[in-house]
Amino acid sequence: MSGTLFIITAPSGAGKTTLVRSLLRRDHQVRLSISYTTRVPRAGERDGGDYHFVDVQTFKALRDAGEFLEWAEVHGNYYATSKVWIKEQIEKDHDILLEIDWQGAQQVRKVFPQAVGVFIMPPSMEELENRLVGRGTDSESTIARRMLGARSEMRHVGEFDYVIINNELHVALDDLVSVVRASRLRYTKQRARHPGYFDYLEQD
Repeated sequence: MSGTLFIITAPSGAGKTTLVRSLLRRDHQVRLSISYTTRVPRAGERDGGDYHFVDVQTFKALRDAGEFLEWAEVHGNYYATSKVWIKEQIEKDHDILLEIDWQGAQQVRKVFPQAVGVFIMPPSMEELENRLVGRGTDSESTIARRMLGARSEMRHVGEFDYVIINNELHVALDDLVSVVRASRLRYTKQRARHPGYFDYLEQD
């Protein structure tokens, strides 16, 4: 396998979705893994584009059939990642990006220990609350629940390879692009992509 699997994790409101979309526009070698979820679509979200939206019964049937690489229940909704699709893409030397929570990241590492983990953090808890309120998509009770869970989520930041504090979007995006491009230059990846070249160098 020569493609790289990137795991992007962040508490809700840290700017993960905006950063990921900006990265995909800037670097066309990265492909986004479309997760399955039982969550109700938000305004403007497309089935098969933002998520594969399914009901709980369908989700559990797919899970029990072994279709998922990881799955988790977050804020009362189920989320999961397709295992077969990711393996196929990585074997084709495609870089894949996963947007998942820390629980899912732990499960993914058991199958893909070489995955590169990136944790996106807000500049402060106060700013996180301001962003959640400002986007106008969640109720007061939902925002309160997300704030309570954010600190618990961020305590797992030490499990990730890179940490980006999203204070200014353009700086955070440059940091994320740098992580992706540097990861492609690791010896193991270059060795897998150019085996003939390295085999020649190693000959007596």
